[in-house]
Amino acid sequence: MAKSFDVVVIGAGPAGYVAAIRCAQLGLHTACVDRWDDGQGNQSLGGTCLNVGCIPSKALLDSSEQYYKLQHQFAAHGIRVAGASIDIAAMLERKDKIVRTLTDGIRTLFEANKVSPIFGHGRLASGNIVEILDGPNGAPVESVSAQSVILASGSEPTPLPPAPFDGERIVDSAGALAFAEIPRRLGVIGAGVIGLELGSVWRRLGSEVVLLEALDTFLGGADQLVAKEARRQFKRQGLDIRLGSRVEAAETTKQQVRVRYTDSGGEQALDVDRLIVAIGRRPCTDNLVSADVTIKRDAHGAIEIDEHYRTNVEGVYAIGDVVRGPMLAHKGSEEGMAVAELIAGKPGHVNYEAIPWVIYTAPEIAWVGATEQELTASDIAVNTGTFPFAATGRARAMEEAMGFVKIIAEAATDRVRGVHIIGPHASELIAEAVLAIEYQASSEDLARTVHAHPTLSEAFHEAALAVDRRAIHKAN
Repeated sequence: MAKSFDVVVIGAGPAGYVAAIRCAQLGLHTACVDRWDDGQGNQSLGGTCLNVGCIPSKALLDSSEQYYKLQHQFAAHGIRVAGASIDIAAMLERKDKIVRTLTDGIRTLFEANKVSPIFGHGRLASGNIVEILDGPNGAPVESVSAQSVILASGSEPTPLPPAPFDGERIVDSAGALAFAEIPRRLGVIGAGVIGLELGSVWRRLGSEVVLLEALDTFLGGADQLVAKEARRQFKRQGLDIRLGSRVEAAETTKQQVRVRYTDSGGEQALDVDRLIVAIGRRPCTDNLVSADVTIKRDAHGAIEIDEHYRTNVEGVYAIGDVVRGPMLAHKGSEEGMAVAELIAGKPGHVNYEAIPWVIYTAPEIAWVGATEQELTASDIAVNTGTFPFAATGRARAMEEAMGFVKIIAEAATDRVRGVHIIGPHASELIAEAVLAIEYQASSEDLARTVHAHPTLSEAFHEAALAVDRRAIHKAN
């Protein structure tokens, strides 16, 4: 007889494990099914984000940035080091240790909250039965039942038919986190968030990096003032970003990959040692439901849900990368909190206008809310204020005086509609902007809020003052 639970979650990534823990906190008997292993047969929680995504990529970004600073910035502080070198094996082991620590931490949290982890591929069958398969296309080894099922199976790299993954020369984002040596020349297909971050890691370590982007615009989702500054900074760092470059084929040999692409100049060829395909991600729904269950999906393959995360099947919910909206870990986590509370009969809500975006390059890029071009296209009159980090004492002291903060306020009401940052620690500074959007603050509210001196956050304060043309430390 199948074990019975109040809630069964399929997927233990940031959306799924948060949903499972919150359900358990609310008194619901909860299980969480996940198939992840580390490639060596060891079962692991945390999904893509913790195992081969957000966390390991940030570990390598930090390691490579330290090495880059040692070579290019420390001398300005009077710190001189001769004969510095990089130990790739040690850097990768550090990354793996961080991953193990955090994934083991989720297992501990499950134990503390009495969430039952079940390892295997979860598949929804009729009657809210979840079958546990011994692999993505394997046979059922057990099944569990639930009053409510939450689908949180996440996403996977989108393949590019002209450049199929081979796990050696042509890899996805996970493969790019495990190179045993520094590629002399590295190609990246896609100049979005993932492509820029991975390209930055290996460029700092010494690779010649070429990014091929099919679109003619750079970072089209970002405010264009930020995108323009970002491209200028990346060019200075040696990232070769080629827009309007559509890949037609990738041919591998034992030594290299020849990439054939077309741009405004016609047919082109690029020879690289390794090729990363980073053109985006797609919902992971393969064998997620059995043939006797029909879950509605949209044109992009995402599971359709209503405003309460309910699918068309009674008692079945879906959250995270497998549904509409940005594929961001923190968005999925908030949906996990909300759906758990809704299942428990409590209010659950996510404000999708207040979800921050971050690109962990150097300089970092972060934003929340609307861009100026989006508001202009909607015929909303705005006032904007910008302030450069170069005019702050803290950024100067850090030798990171590049970039700026831009605040966009609605002209009629002064309500903050968007904040866009490129510069040091933008990923941390954006939190204040998220609060401003969440509480519908005005630029005047921010301008009248005291910010400590000397800090990077003073740039945020001065940008708010600049909306009304009264910044103190720059000409208005």
